[in-house]
Amino acid sequence: MELNLQNLSVGLDTIWVLLAAALVFFMEAGFAALEAGFVRSKNTLNIIMKVLMDCALGLLAYWAVGFGLMYGQSKGWFGTNGFFLQGDFSFLGLNIPVSVFWLFQAAFAVAVATIVSGAVAERMKFSAYLIFSAVATGLIYPLAAGWVWNSNGWLHNLGMLDFAGSAAVHAVGGWASLAAAMVLGPRLGKYGKDGTINAIPGHNIPLAALGGFILWFGWFGFNAGSTLSALHKDIGLIALNTNLAAAAGGTMGCLYTMFRFGKADVSMAINGALAGLVAITAGCAYLEPAAAVAVGLIAGLLVVEAIGLFDRLRIDDPVGAIAVHGVGGSFGTLAVGLLAKDGGLFYGGGWHLFQVQLIGLLAVSVFAFAATYLLFRLLAATIGIRVSAEEELEGLDIAEHGFQAYNELVSGSLSTAALPSVLAESWVEKVETN
Repeated sequence: MELNLQNLSVGLDTIWVLLAAALVFFMEAGFAALEAGFVRSKNTLNIIMKVLMDCALGLLAYWAVGFGLMYGQSKGWFGTNGFFLQGDFSFLGLNIPVSVFWLFQAAFAVAVATIVSGAVAERMKFSAYLIFSAVATGLIYPLAAGWVWNSNGWLHNLGMLDFAGSAAVHAVGGWASLAAAMVLGPRLGKYGKDGTINAIPGHNIPLAALGGFILWFGWFGFNAGSTLSALHKDIGLIALNTNLAAAAGGTMGCLYTMFRFGKADVSMAINGALAGLVAITAGCAYLEPAAAVAVGLIAGLLVVEAIGLFDRLRIDDPVGAIAVHGVGGSFGTLAVGLLAKDGGLFYGGGWHLFQVQLIGLLAVSVFAFAATYLLFRLLAATIGIRVSAEEELEGLDIAEHGFQAYNELVSGSLSTAALPSVLAESWVEKVETN
């Protein structure tokens, strides 16, 4: 190949996007560690298997169907070609091979399914989850994200700004998580008949913290990699805003719980940092650093309040996925309409951009919620979505996979580990009917 500026540009961009794709894919290790740490030891293998199969089955679904729906030639709603990564993709106008572009986009797709895996942890049938994972990566996410990122998508044409996916990835995953948790119901013993909320602590918070750090690290690929070019002038700003928002979110999660509850809550600090990352994802290329700090601070506060709110509504989310991704992603999407240097309300741009952001957020969120709710209702009426009460008490590691995560460290059964004493008989009956 003759060495010229064009070839050099293609080579640099290709290497950059490959590196970013690897960083985003490595975030699945972060999700696995975070979620495993936030659940009880008897369900460790099960949650890791869900994340693993999001990667395996989800990548296949996105290759076969999802990418074509998302980036195929579209009249505004869905692509009609590019399935199985076949055909001519010159219409995309890429400066990198389509295979590299696919690798980067596929890592986003599996992240959406994995967001939901945390919200349904400790009580969902593994077989039913596999079906959801394939549908989420092959249909639900590609349709919603295509509206935003396909050059002919109707929200893209409306002028929606979502640089790396606060709405297209995180709000979609977060509000899908809400639908799934609502249909599935809470874990046994989580809520008492008298309205009490019973804490079911995770078994390994250091592991969850490690997962949080891995996710933070991978987010540099998530956001800065969305430039799709090593020569993009704003890579440094995007990385800076990403880091500042995470720092601000973690700081707020720590300080707010010290103020509110008298002690710094490590799980809220972790989720606060993640909420900051989620919230800045839409505007990382459009906001000034001071605005990124403000976004992170508000997201860190919102996630603490949202986790408490969903508990009061008796919506059981073991890892806080709905608050982090649904609430954080929604806030971050709307924040662009307020704080974008070009067109934001606080920068003299008027209400137009905010209105566009609101329309886009509502469109992808309502679609993700409705599609997931209908899918879970269908699965519940056919193969069932909930393990039996006995299997839930024993733990999904044994019930679904036949062995435990910590065989040499734990003697005896893990079936009653961290089980609240207020387990109600009515919940056992309700679970068995599903």
